[in-house]
Amino acid sequence: MLEIKNISKSFTSGSGAKRTILDNLNLKINTGEKVAIVGPSGSGKTTLLNLIGTLDRPDSGEILLDGEPVFKRNDNELAAFRNQSVGFIFQLHHLLPQLSLIDNVLVPVLARQAKIGKDQHNLAEQLINSLGLDNVKLQKPGQLSGGECQRAAVARALINQPSLLLADEPTGALDQKSSDQLTELVLKLNEAKNTAIIVVTHSMELAKKMDKVYQLSNGKLIEA
Repeated sequence: MLEIKNISKSFTSGSGAKRTILDNLNLKINTGEKVAIVGPSGSGKTTLLNLIGTLDRPDSGEILLDGEPVFKRNDNELAAFRNQSVGFIFQLHHLLPQLSLIDNVLVPVLARQAKIGKDQHNLAEQLINSLGLDNVKLQKPGQLSGGECQRAAVARALINQPSLLLADEPTGALDQKSSDQLTELVLKLNEAKNTAIIVVTHSMELAKKMDKVYQLSNGKLIEA
């Protein structure tokens, strides 16, 4: 499904020094597979996730989804690709404070069409129910707990039924109970929808619940 071939990425500091973050990195992920990427802060985990999600471009190498190079698309096509094929869960939920929970979940739909269809609204309701948020769906983020907001972010990431879910430290800002609940919910949704998952995490407890764990070190991935 997803293949990363010889990806390299470097950054130049203010002093002009060049630092290689990813060095001819390779990875293959099958449909429905769950993968964790671990490593120290600054090792390039978020950089890799941003490249896979086409939020950034590599210096060299290519990323293929279902055999098709994603970076052959123009900027508008990449935006559509992100919206329709990739779901993002970040450490901070980034919900819009002026919108209700259900409207936040539906925001990605409005990125590609002017109105919400009945089927999409029904799907939002189903996701919200499956995440135990039905009783707070009309409340705004400021009225919700951190765990509820992060579960809403999961529903938002899944509303366009992506084939790939990217999660960057999704439990990092949660207490243990909320972290365990979110992990269990993501795993259940993966099983139900057969969505591939790549999760970047410092939590080995979360990582061990994935099918494979990779350590990012010196710009390359090593299966743990």
